[in-house]
Amino acid sequence: MEKPSIEPECCPEFDPEPWNDRVMEWDRKKFIKDRVRTFLYMPLNFGGVMRRINALTEKAGADIPEWLCLSDHTSKWNMDIFLAVDRDVEGAENTTLSGKFFCRVYEGPFSDTGKWSEDFKLAAKEREFEIKKWYMWYTTCPKCAKKYGKNYVVIIGKAE
Repeated sequence: MEKPSIEPECCPEFDPEPWNDRVMEWDRKKFIKDRVRTFLYMPLNFGGVMRRINALTEKAGADIPEWLCLSDHTSKWNMDIFLAVDRDVEGAENTTLSGKFFCRVYEGPFSDTGKWSEDFKLAAKEREFEIKKWYMWYTTCPKCAKKYGKNYVVIIGKAE
């Protein structure tokens, strides 16, 4: 009898509950930062950047808490990536984020990003948060989103 083939797990399955409509307080939460080239907001070298920073974290023996990776779309032509780590990583741009962050989970195709953004603005306003900085967390790669049957995206805003 043949063993069923099991597709290797690239991205862990995401649990939206701890992140949906939550406020997180971060005090110098550690990240490493890198940059992705984009064309009209579409990533061009995302996979290569992720392979590079993953190699650095592995070499440093660092863990990636919650597999948290924030994207800051700085323009139509690039975005900054912030990968959560549990320690400083040699050879990477180490940085921290602090403050109050409002989080909301969305599910569906990336083409719904405009709708999600409008909903997020409304939800933040209802909670009397003024969002100073936005981040997107694409919780799984497209291949794993298809495997799990869900494409979760978390919008995380630094609230004042």
